[in-house]
Amino acid sequence: MDARLDSEERLREGLAALVARDPALARIVAEGSVPALRKRPEGFAGLAWIVVGQQVSVASAAAIHARLEAALPEITAQALRAASDEALRAAGLSRPKIRALRATAEAVATGALPLAELGAMPADEAHARLVAVHGIGPWTADVYLLFCLGHADAFAAGDLALQEAARLVYGLDARPDAKALAAVAEAWRPWRGVAAKLLWAHYRRVTGRAGTGQTA
Repeated sequence: MDARLDSEERLREGLAALVARDPALARIVAEGSVPALRKRPEGFAGLAWIVVGQQVSVASAAAIHARLEAALPEITAQALRAASDEALRAAGLSRPKIRALRATAEAVATGALPLAELGAMPADEAHARLVAVHGIGPWTADVYLLFCLGHADAFAAGDLALQEAARLVYGLDARPDAKALAAVAEAWRPWRGVAAKLLWAHYRRVTGRAGTGQTA
């Protein structure tokens, strides 16, 4: 069963394991890249926040989420199902995101997506249950597992900031794609989630831009 990143102590445990096995990660820690624990609430509200943040800037995601909170009595599957498309569009949601949120709400309501049970599953199994829902892709699933459920071995290989951070850390000529980065990350099991947080911290330190690790 996967460990949980539920405390700073657990985060440091994972970081120590990574530093001991990967000299490149040890180097960026020594240079000042420090991962942060950061955790968001579990459940539909946390998953909805991640869907809202797909492919938009940090500021845009925050603004849309604030309008969505104002438009709904609460961000639950039931409230989302009851909301009109007009209300959701007025909050700033695109049609694809509305479809994704509605599909997720339906899956939660019918039991096809047992959000309350995902935390007890291994990360790979929980990932499979999430991506089975139309509109939830690998990135969304992995970010939810890492930041909402605290799965220590969740890894969003499709995240562009992680890919760029890996290019910088390993001195690669080109940014690795999701498949290539996932292969690199195999060496970091069962602490891939800690490695992700470290890479996001490094990305922010060297580029001055926030990645998912600073916004999720």
